Amino acid sequence: MTQWYQLQQLESKYLEQVDQLYDDSFPMEIRQYLSQWIESQDWELAATNDSLATLRFHDLLSQLDDQYSRFTLENNFLMQHNIRKIKRNLQVHFQEDPIQMAMIICSCLKEEEKTLDMAKKADQDNIGSTQNTAMVEKQKELDYSVRDIKNRVQETEQRIKSLEDLQDEHDFKYKTLQSREHESSGTTPIEIRREEIIIRNMFIELNMKREDVVSKIAEALNLTEQVQTALITEELVEWKRRQQIACIGGPPNACLDQLQTWFTIVAESLQQVRQQLKKLEELEQKYTYENDPITRKKHSLEDRAQLLFRSLLQSSFVVERQPCMPTHPQRPLVLKTGVQFTVKLRLLVKLHELNYQLRVKGSFDKDVNEKSTVKGFRKFNILGTSTKVMNMEESTNGSLAAEFRHLQLKEQKNTGSRTSEGPLIVTEELHSISFETQLCQPGLVIDLETSSLPLVVISNVSQLPSGWASILWYNMLTNEPKNLSFFLTPPAARWSQLSEVLSWQFSSVTKRGLNSEQLTMLGEKLLGPNASNPEGLIPWTKFCKENVNEKSFWLWIEGILELIKRHLLALWNDGCIMGFVSKERERALLNNKRPGTFLLRFSESSREGAITFTWVEMSHNDEPQFHAVEPYTKKELSAVSFPDIIRNYKVMAAENIPENPLRFLHPDIPKDNAFGKYYSRPTEPSEPMDVDNDKRSNGYMRTELISISEVHPSRLQSPENLCPMSPDEYGELQRFINPAEINTVMCSTYPN
Repeated sequence: MTQWYQLQQLESKYLEQVDQLYDDSFPMEIRQYLSQWIESQDWELAATNDSLATLRFHDLLSQLDDQYSRFTLENNFLMQHNIRKIKRNLQVHFQEDPIQMAMIICSCLKEEEKTLDMAKKADQDNIGSTQNTAMVEKQKELDYSVRDIKNRVQETEQRIKSLEDLQDEHDFKYKTLQSREHESSGTTPIEIRREEIIIRNMFIELNMKREDVVSKIAEALNLTEQVQTALITEELVEWKRRQQIACIGGPPNACLDQLQTWFTIVAESLQQVRQQLKKLEELEQKYTYENDPITRKKHSLEDRAQLLFRSLLQSSFVVERQPCMPTHPQRPLVLKTGVQFTVKLRLLVKLHELNYQLRVKGSFDKDVNEKSTVKGFRKFNILGTSTKVMNMEESTNGSLAAEFRHLQLKEQKNTGSRTSEGPLIVTEELHSISFETQLCQPGLVIDLETSSLPLVVISNVSQLPSGWASILWYNMLTNEPKNLSFFLTPPAARWSQLSEVLSWQFSSVTKRGLNSEQLTMLGEKLLGPNASNPEGLIPWTKFCKENVNEKSFWLWIEGILELIKRHLLALWNDGCIMGFVSKERERALLNNKRPGTFLLRFSESSREGAITFTWVEMSHNDEPQFHAVEPYTKKELSAVSFPDIIRNYKVMAAENIPENPLRFLHPDIPKDNAFGKYYSRPTEPSEPMDVDNDKRSNGYMRTELISISEVHPSRLQSPENLCPMSPDEYGELQRFINPAEINTVMCSTYPN
C-alpha cells in the first residue's frame, strides 16, 4: 500500500495538513498521478547530489510525458492541458536547479510520513484521558450551540411567515369591515360588532406574534454573541497559538475546517437575521400602530446584527500558511531577499456570494514607521503579483482562499547605513506582511485586514540559522502578532519551554526528538548545576549570542542538526546515537560494561557539528580505560559513511597488529547487529586471491577507506601517553595490514 494511498484514508484534519504541502512549484497532481514512481526514488540522496538530481528531474519529465499519452488515449483534453502546464512550470522552476526540486519532494514525503505517524499515534493514544475528554466535550458543546443558533433562526423564519399570514388576514378583514360600514348594505350592528371583536382579537394575536418574533431575534443574537465571543477570543486564539507552535517545529496545527464550519454557520445565521429584520420592516410599512414592537426595537436589532456580522468577518480573515521559502519548508518566517516565497490566506466565512468578490493586496511593514519601531530598520519592496482575488477554487476543500506563490523581497538601498543606526543585528529585526481587502454589500462596507507573524529577512543564506533562532525565541515566548520591537528587550525563556522547543527541532526533521537524558546534558550547558530546575531562566544572549568555543549554543545545535540530516539520519532515527551526553555521564554508562562497549556522542567543541565514539577497555589491573577518537565532521563523513567507519575502525593492539576495538553498541548490542544494515557492502567471507598477481579473482584489488588510531606498543597500557607513530612504525603498520584491503589510511591520535 503506497504512502499516498494511506494518506487519502485519513480524516479531513490530516488531509488539510497534506494539502498545505503542495503548491504550484510542486503541484499535488504530480503526487497523485506519479505516486508509486515518486515513492520508489531516493530523493534524500538526490537532494545532495547534483548529477543524480538532474537525472531524476528528467525522469520526472518523462513520467509526465507518459501520463500525457494516457490522457490522450482517454481523450481527456482538460488533463492534457494541465499536464502540459505542469511540465512547463517545472522546467521554469527547476531546469537550472534540479536539487531544489529534489529537496522539495524529499521534504513533502517526510512531512507526509509525519502526518501518517501522527494519525496512527492518535488512534493508539488513550482518547479517554481527562484532557482529551475535556477538549472533546468543549467542542461538542460549542458545536451544539452553533447548531442551536441555526435552528433558532430557522424557527424565527417560520414565525415571521406565520406573522405575515396573520397580518395579511387582519388587513383583509379590517378593510372588509370598513367597506361594509360605508356601504350599509344590510349588515346589522350586531354582525359588525362581532366582526370588530374578531378583528380586535386578531390584532391582539398580531401584536403578540410581533413581540414574539422580535424577542426570538433578540434571543438568537444573544446566543450568537456568546458563541461568537468563544469562537473569536478562545478557539481562534488557540488555533493561532497552535500555528505558532507548528511553525517552530511543534505538533502540526489542527485544521481550520471545523472553525470554518462554525464561522460559516454563524455568518449565514446573521445574514438570515438581517434579511428577517428587512422583512419585519416591510411588514411595519404595511401596517403599524402605537407601541409597535417592530418600530421600537428594529433599529437596535439591526445595529446589533450588523455589528456582530462585521466583527465575525473581520476575525475570519486569517493567514492560513505563513510566509515560507519553498527551498526551506521547515523554516517558515525566514525570507531571503531575491528568493521567492509563498503565503496563503483564508476567509473562514464561506459564503458563495463572496466568491471572486474580494481582492486582496499585500504590503510589507505597512504599519511600521520610525516612531513606532526601531530607528535604522531596513525597508523592503515586495516584487511579484501582490494582489490576488479570493476564490473557492484556490484550495482542494473549497474554502475561500488566496495563495501568493511568487513574491520576492528587495531591500531599498536609499535608507542609509543601518549598521551604524540600527541597535539590532539583521537577524533580530522583525518585519511583517499585511493583507487588506474590502467587503461591500448593500448598506454595509467592511474593511478586512490580517498580517503574518513577525518574520526575519536575510540577505545571505549563512544568516538563516541565526534568523531561525529569532523566530524560535519569538514564537516560543509571545503571541503578540505585531511586537516588532521584541528583540530590543527580549525576555528570558524557562528551561521547560526551551527544552521542548529544542526537542522539536530534532523531531521536525527526523523521526526522533530528544529524551530526558539528552535534554539534561543540554540544560547543564545552559544552566550549569540548575539544569534540573524547569523554571531556570535562559537569557537570549546565552542561547544565541554568547560564544562557547567560538560558536553560540544555538549554532552548535544547528551544526549537529545539519550533520544528522546530511549524514546520520538513519542512525539517529533508529536510536543508535546517544548524542548529547557529558563526559562524566559517558564514563558512568560505560564503566561496568564489557570491554569493547562503545557509544556515539556529538562533540562539544566542534564548531561545525561533529560526532565521535568512546569505548571502554580493561587494563592489566582490571581498571576500566576509556578511549575517544577525534570527532568526525561532514568532511570525513562525506568520504565514508559513519557505519563503515565504525565497521572498519582500527587501533594498533599488542604486537602492532591492527584490531577493531568496537564490539558492542551501548548497552550490549553486537556491533554488526546494530549497524550491519547500513554497511556499504555486507560482511562476506574472504574471496579467493590470485596468488601470482596478488589480485582479486575479478582482476581488481578491493579498496576501503578506513580510520586508524596508532599506539606505540610500549605505551599501549597508558592511554594518557599515546602518541602518533614514527615513519618507521608507519612502515610496520603497512606490513601488518593487507594492502588489498586498504586504499587510504586516515590516522588520528588519542589526545594527550
